[in-house]
Amino acid sequence: MTIHLTRRTLLQLAGATSLAMAAAGAARAEGLPQGGGPTYATRTPMRVGMVTLRVKNLDKVADYYRDVIGLTVMERSATAAKLGTAGITLLVLEARPNAEIESRNAAGLYHTAFLMPTRKDLARWLVHAASHRVPMSGFADHLVSESVYLDDPEGNGIEVYADRDPSQWQWSEGSVKMAADELNIPDLLSLTNTRVPDYAHAPDGMRIGHMHLRVGDLAQAQSFYHGTIGLDPTRSRNGAAFLSSGRYHHHLGMNVWQSQGAGQRDDQTTGLAWFSLVTEKPDLLAAQDERLRKGGAQVMALANGVEAIDPWGTRVRLLKA
Repeated sequence: MTIHLTRRTLLQLAGATSLAMAAAGAARAEGLPQGGGPTYATRTPMRVGMVTLRVKNLDKVADYYRDVIGLTVMERSATAAKLGTAGITLLVLEARPNAEIESRNAAGLYHTAFLMPTRKDLARWLVHAASHRVPMSGFADHLVSESVYLDDPEGNGIEVYADRDPSQWQWSEGSVKMAADELNIPDLLSLTNTRVPDYAHAPDGMRIGHMHLRVGDLAQAQSFYHGTIGLDPTRSRNGAAFLSSGRYHHHLGMNVWQSQGAGQRDDQTTGLAWFSLVTEKPDLLAAQDERLRKGGAQVMALANGVEAIDPWGTRVRLLKA
């Protein structure tokens, strides 16, 4: 398929009339003031493994992640679909045809962030998405990364991004500098042929770089994900907090913009079922297990780790890689 991809085309897909508007959309998606090397996120002591979502329309949502994000459907049945790349599972969809769509005011998923191995991969994907007229909700330069935001057919948020080299990240007193500047679309697209999309599937090195959650109380969320799970704060502002392992800019974002005061999630609705944080360090996993139990968290033993439940009922699995 041939497409003449212009800045105007991308702005139309983002529902914006200017790059500033598109950057503002991305700012809202990351809680930033408006106006790793590619594999750094996966080399840290802990990293995001996979995500499981409950969905009403399994076929429609699975097709979206296959056709838009480029994931390979590894297994598919009437009740579930497993998708990933290079034989590695990144996303599992569970069919819940009778479920209600989870409210955006409830605690749960804000977005799943797919990390491209290189900036060129992000450019190739952007041409692919634009050529298929995929609606977008914003795009921005975050200084540490460049990002595009969109939603799947049931409203589950998605970020597709590429990191800048960690040598370019600016840290000050334990906080990493980020922004929501205008994405330099011409410079990004100069890396690929905008007239002939060549993004047939997700690159082998694509992973989930970070998760962003809606929570009911920021202090309580920080107490759980920092104090109990063991992720380190990297910055906090505007009703949002960000944490990571190994000085990544963030493996986990949390916000209360729509969900302040939210109560327990209803596990009969759609949305995030669970996500995993994985480690190759048995001592780290053992320390996490001990911290969880001492902290009085709800914990369930698994074959290769444990599952804990955050204060709003979101499940996080701590697993051995």
